[in-house]
Amino acid sequence: MLNSATAKSVIDHALFLGADFAELFVEHHQTNTVQIASGEVDKVNSGIDFGIGIRLFFGHKVLYGYTNSTDEAELKRVTSLLAAKDKREQIASAGSLNLNRYPIQHGCRMPLSQDANLDSKIAFLLKVDQAARAESEYISQFIGSVLQREQQVSIFNSEGLHVDDTRHYIRVAGNTVAQKGNEQSSGMEGPGALAGWEFSEQIDAKELGQTIAQQALVKLGADACPSGEMPVVIGNGFGGVIFHEACGHLLETTSVAKKASVFHEKMGEMVAHTAVNAVDDGTMTNEWGSIHVDDEGMKTQRTQLIKDGKLTSFMVDKMGGMKTGYEPTGSGRRQNYKFAPTSRMRNTFIEEGEHSLDDMLAGIERGIYAKKMGGGSVQPGTGEFNFAVREAYLIENGKITKPLKTATLISTGPKVLKEISMVGKDMALAPGMCGSVSGSVPTTVGQPTLKVDNILVGGGN
Repeated sequence: MLNSATAKSVIDHALFLGADFAELFVEHHQTNTVQIASGEVDKVNSGIDFGIGIRLFFGHKVLYGYTNSTDEAELKRVTSLLAAKDKREQIASAGSLNLNRYPIQHGCRMPLSQDANLDSKIAFLLKVDQAARAESEYISQFIGSVLQREQQVSIFNSEGLHVDDTRHYIRVAGNTVAQKGNEQSSGMEGPGALAGWEFSEQIDAKELGQTIAQQALVKLGADACPSGEMPVVIGNGFGGVIFHEACGHLLETTSVAKKASVFHEKMGEMVAHTAVNAVDDGTMTNEWGSIHVDDEGMKTQRTQLIKDGKLTSFMVDKMGGMKTGYEPTGSGRRQNYKFAPTSRMRNTFIEEGEHSLDDMLAGIERGIYAKKMGGGSVQPGTGEFNFAVREAYLIENGKITKPLKTATLISTGPKVLKEISMVGKDMALAPGMCGSVSGSVPTTVGQPTLKVDNILVGGGN
């Protein structure tokens, strides 16, 4: 995509203009989306993008620009425009750029660049549609899609780094609407992986359709959810979105370096119940949030964030490390070449504990079982949140008794961490897209089923 000689010449030019550090992020990005609606193909979209991001450090100041050209003169022109904002004396030129090669951990058998699977994608989605509609006459709508993309990157920097990487992403999504009279409810699932179309072989189309349909159907005629503070058992998998949004972002040096996180001075302190162990792991084979190397060219790793309730690490990018003194953790990520990287999550989850669902239910006279979580909103810095519960059930006298309409969980990240008293043995992961200052990136959330002793529930009663 860009030869090393050109990259070195541009980097040397940046250093000649006084930059302390210079980096080129070269990206070729290909996407394809197939969508069906009402049992028919609704759209098929494909796209290709290419660009080069240029990042310069002047002390702790970051300057960033990008271009779609590989022409050396154009790259130097953009570099000069950036450096003009903070021009300093020339420093030494970059050393030789040495290509670092890492073993391919996340294999891909059916990549988008060799895609000949349009018919099989459509057939797969139609099977999911048929399975969902077969569950009930009340299923009034199904929309399904397959998103596949391939990202090739080359990263060069003034420390002599040269890394090439290819990332393959696949996500299958389904949404249903159930309608009975004037009442409507919805269901959705969206499995994904760092893989190619071969990932579909791991998905049972019939089971996926049935699951999505049942999520919608169970809420038809359900009682309103009670309101107030009460114990809540949160289901595994996407239940981890609460930790991701309300706590995870507060553990990124993006916020820690600005002292905009309530955790910025808590390293080594107890920030959660002793039952809580939390990890951000970019090494998990073929998981949606995994990467071989981050978008700064650093090999990814497993980062233990919380151990037995104690804060043990932040997620650190290069500039975040310079500002805070912490070592980078391979967490520098960006949506594409149009964004400068910053510290971001990868596969972030609460580790397994030792309790069963029955253990958690026992002793709860009245509470909520939040089987499936939905989206929500979080206040940056404090971690104050409210999250929708997509599938909820009432707990009475230690038993799950009946389905409820959508509920809302309201608390703060730091508070809810200390209210978790039991953690289950059924850890599961769920893919999602996370938005922040460096754009939208694939991330995985996860947790086992866990018990929160006390949290504010917003419902209809």
